[in-house]
Amino acid sequence: MQDKVKVAGGTGLSAEDISSGKIFLTEDSLDCAYAWDTGVAINRYLAELKKGRIIATQCKKCRRIMLPPRLFCELCFIPCSDWQYVRDTGIVNTFSICHVHWDASRIGKDEKPHLPAVIEIDGASPGMGIMHILGEIEPEQIKIGMKVKAVWKAEEERSGSITDIIHFKPL
Repeated sequence: MQDKVKVAGGTGLSAEDISSGKIFLTEDSLDCAYAWDTGVAINRYLAELKKGRIIATQCKKCRRIMLPPRLFCELCFIPCSDWQYVRDTGIVNTFSICHVHWDASRIGKDEKPHLPAVIEIDGASPGMGIMHILGEIEPEQIKIGMKVKAVWKAEEERSGSITDIIHFKPL
């Protein structure tokens, strides 16, 4: 195991070097690998997205159908083991017209703005849904409460990610 550990070389800086003004800027670039465990609920959710389906969990006590799915109800504090498919349609709960990219760089003059929205998915409880992108629509046409439908990647292109849905388009 010891031979797999990489040690990053470099020159050490002291607090005195920085406070005395010898150093104005430090920059670093790390090549770090990481892994993230999605957990049982999100793992199944992503697996179902790969199949072109959206799945939620239902609380046995309050009957809420929760999306994204979770293994316990945060209102009732009981485990949720009932899974239920919901539709790939919904309504726009809220939206934004973004003139910056995800990395906060400004969108060019010839580029269309990004249109992120919170979509309340049909079949889930009110207020339950996902944040995604609107497409096939001009910004001035978007309305709160507007019906939308998922546009999926081709089956062979799906990877088990929220991006298996390309965007939501108006119905």
